Amino acid sequence: MLTEVCQYLKNWFDRDQAKFYGQINIEGNLIKVDTEDIGLTGGQYFRIIGSLLNDGVYQYPSEELKDESFRGAIWSMAIPPAVLALAEEINEWQGKYGGTSSQSMSPYQSESFGGYSYSKASGSAGNGTSSGWQDVYANRLAPWRKIL
Repeated sequence: MLTEVCQYLKNWFDRDQAKFYGQINIEGNLIKVDTEDIGLTGGQYFRIIGSLLNDGVYQYPSEELKDESFRGAIWSMAIPPAVLALAEEINEWQGKYGGTSSQSMSPYQSESFGGYSYSKASGSAGNGTSSGWQDVYANRLAPWRKIL
């Protein structure tokens, strides 16, 4: 979810952080750029760019990484704790309300059938588009959103 949040924000929290470009080899939990260990420390977040199997944001060390060799980049990140907490909250919300069977994902403002009816709250989309986490958390994410 952290990758999606950073994409939405157009903010990779990479300012003044190390960026490594070149031939990247991922083997086990070891990441090397042009045969040099890039020195990520435990708990540090980083972004992989240009990979076929691993593009995205990870926390080092990551058991999710697949062994791969590619030409690309690794950016160290300094994600604020408030953004990490919000991403976790969004992930929980997505698990609860993000499914297609969820009322919040229905494209209808109101429905009624067989003696049952419901209406969405006025803050929901109700215009034929789904109300996703981006809409629900837009105000809280706004301080970190970059306009490019």
